Amino acid sequence: MASIEDVLELEALEKDIFRGAVHPSVLTRTFGGQVAGQSLVSAVRTVDEAFKVHSLHGYFLRPGNPAKPTVYLVDRIRDGRSFCTRRVTGIQDGKAIFTMSASFHSEDEGIEHQDTMPSVPAPEELVDAQTLEEFAATDLYREWKEWDVRIVPPGSTGKTPGIAAQQRVWMRYRSKLPDDQVFHICTLAYLSDMTLLGASKVPHPGVVTQTASLDHAMWFMRPFRADEWLLYDQTSPSAGFGRALTQGRMFDRNGTMVAAVVQEGLTRIQRDQDKRDIETGNMA
Repeated sequence: MASIEDVLELEALEKDIFRGAVHPSVLTRTFGGQVAGQSLVSAVRTVDEAFKVHSLHGYFLRPGNPAKPTVYLVDRIRDGRSFCTRRVTGIQDGKAIFTMSASFHSEDEGIEHQDTMPSVPAPEELVDAQTLEEFAATDLYREWKEWDVRIVPPGSTGKTPGIAAQQRVWMRYRSKLPDDQVFHICTLAYLSDMTLLGASKVPHPGVVTQTASLDHAMWFMRPFRADEWLLYDQTSPSAGFGRALTQGRMFDRNGTMVAAVVQEGLTRIQRDQDKRDIETGNMA
């Protein structure tokens, strides 16, 4: 599998037009985190360094083909004194597969507070998911072999009262990454799509569903490194009508909340036609 540095390396074709290269993949559809990460890189390339990305909102419109490159068109929606806005459209075969708005802020002084990180076992006390037979054999975990993913066992962390579905995961990139904070933010956009939809399936063991990310929103709050441990505290407050809402908070090892994520995903019961659609790329 390609390194995250290779995945996020884009070719500038023209002003505000970029192209992501084709990378080896075991997936039949382009991983959503890859498209989101590359879209954010495209947006960042058009903004002055004085502005830092603080949020993004994206929609996955069509399944991407991992055997084809994706072209990203950036629209400069607004350039203000404190905020900048960019809209990015990812295109394959002349059709939009992803659209995203990203907001950038020059940063100001203001009030400060944050949630407390949940009490969980340290990542060193948990098992690397790549060593577990039930995970290592799956396409996603083979796709993510450069990531150290350690799922916190439900019995080793307290369940928040009233929460319908909950999952906690320690994650980090295995190799040292460049020091550039913008690179870590774009890497986190990739990481944020990993395991999140799985939180919705925690109360439904054994139920086979067709899953796909439908939309994705992120907020970046404080500096962090994606090659150091981050706790992804995930919940799914509601699921129904073939869709599930999921959300997550990300903390570094010091308990600092660095990002928040909300995503809705497809979670309809698997049908034979769904299997054929996945194989042919004709998913709704």
